[in-house]
Amino acid sequence: MKALVFIEQRNNVIKKSSYETVRAARDVADALDAECIALLVGSGVESIGGTLGRYGASRVLIVDDPALAAHSGTAYAKAIASVAAAEGAELVFLPASQMGKDLAPRVAVKLKAGLASDCIALRVEHGTVIGTRPVYAGKALLDVRVNSAVKVFTLRPNVFPATIAEANVGVQNATVTFSPEDFGAVVTKVEVVVGRPDVTEADIVVSGGRGMKAAEHFSLIESLAEVLGAGVGASRAVVDAGWRPHDEQVGQTGKTVSPSLYVACGISGAVQHLAGMSSSKYIVAINKDKDAPIFQMADYGIVGDVFEIVPELTAQLKQMLGK
Repeated sequence: MKALVFIEQRNNVIKKSSYETVRAARDVADALDAECIALLVGSGVESIGGTLGRYGASRVLIVDDPALAAHSGTAYAKAIASVAAAEGAELVFLPASQMGKDLAPRVAVKLKAGLASDCIALRVEHGTVIGTRPVYAGKALLDVRVNSAVKVFTLRPNVFPATIAEANVGVQNATVTFSPEDFGAVVTKVEVVVGRPDVTEADIVVSGGRGMKAAEHFSLIESLAEVLGAGVGASRAVVDAGWRPHDEQVGQTGKTVSPSLYVACGISGAVQHLAGMSSSKYIVAINKDKDAPIFQMADYGIVGDVFEIVPELTAQLKQMLGK
């Protein structure tokens, strides 16, 4: 048996969620006495693959083509499915990142595979992999057993530990032939905020909601996030109002996050928002409404004005952390 793990990279830097995914896949592979193979897709990625052995990959394959420098969901899916078929992989793992969520259904269709998405736990019972995923906006957990010959799983970032245990491995080329039709969709532009972690991979996230009242007030959120080295998030209402970019939206129709610490400022806690952050390890809520639903989910709550509390909290943390 073989397990194939898609490794997401941006600008030839491997994403943290990919290290987590390959480590989790290796644990499953060990339980099944299977081989764990990592797959890198892109342009000029040969030099970055060797470290994947330290996270559990027994082999690293690359599909390296100048045409793959920009992400293409159609072309990348073909690369993953083609390599999985050529290797005879029965298990395919991807991070449940934006890219992974784009690719996984495409890959599953090509391989005629069942898909268990956004898993927060994996276990092996009687030779079968069972994934656990949140349902009903995080109010319940569902065990998913995939019955197809090939099985695809996406794993939620920041849930599985990326422990280092193995050694570096060699990198081998995998051959995939592309046609112009394979590049039906290509990303033409990516905007990245330098120095600020993406909310899906950040260990700490500071989010703001409608309680911030205006776009300019998000400078308070950014200041607190800077002190904590955190990602900046926002509720759907804030993004819909044009105060913050969609890339920062946390919730059912935005990004799902699982940081160690989630600080919700002026967020009431609509069920759609809770669905995107309920798996955070610790939740701190700041809201002037003591009956706000967010307090039912929070580990720590502060009832008060965010415009008084957030600046004071930022100042105290600056002093405590020596910043």
